[in-house]
Amino acid sequence: MPHIEKHKPGSFSWMELGTSDQNAAKQFYGSLLGWKFEDHPMGPDQVYTMFGFDGKDIAGCYSTSLSPGMPPNWGIFIAVEDTDPVVSRAEQLGGKILRPAMDVGEYGRMAVIQDPTGAVFDVWKPKSHSGMGVAGENGTLCWADLMTDDREGAKTFYEGLFGWRLDPGKGKDPSGYLHIQNGEDYIGGVQTKPNPQAPPHWLLYFQVADCDASTAKAKQLGAQVYVPPMTIEGQLTFSVLADPQGAAFALFQPGH
Repeated sequence: MPHIEKHKPGSFSWMELGTSDQNAAKQFYGSLLGWKFEDHPMGPDQVYTMFGFDGKDIAGCYSTSLSPGMPPNWGIFIAVEDTDPVVSRAEQLGGKILRPAMDVGEYGRMAVIQDPTGAVFDVWKPKSHSGMGVAGENGTLCWADLMTDDREGAKTFYEGLFGWRLDPGKGKDPSGYLHIQNGEDYIGGVQTKPNPQAPPHWLLYFQVADCDASTAKAKQLGAQVYVPPMTIEGQLTFSVLADPQGAAFALFQPGH
């Protein structure tokens, strides 16, 4: 895939890891996915880590000490043309604004929103920072699933907010997995949470060449395996894990 200069509105444009141990996260994701890193001081005792891949920025990482009580997690950003109208529309559709629209220096304008089902995401209007500079390669974000018990509520909210189409696909069970289509692009899905105790959340998928081997390596590096490698539709293989600090993510091996 070529490097990405600009993300389409409604697409996943950035991701951030909130973690209790940034140095450990650097070692884990660097070893597992080949990510590089660069630290940027944010103030007294605070550092923002920029993960890089193929010479481009791919993700951010910050300490959860900035938000006491927050468990380690991966957050997803969705590109918008203008942050403020999206925030207003999200409220009208039943969303909760956790962080109002705000400028992040010269990089962009963001807001943090909780959808009506309880899952949290960010919206991002780029200025100097457009977001992930590369995708579609091993080691990069390739998909994201909304894990929720209210698929219909999610469908109404996200279709109204971003113009997405949430559809089970031709011939598929309408009560099952929903695919997220942004324009012509399939970018993710919506499914029922397998763990009733887990809060609604977005699960990020990272592409790998060999899901079995990468899952085994992640386990050796201290990850917990929630779902061992599974093959779906006869060709696509994925697994679900948590890094050593507890942030959940998935690995995905495309079919051939």
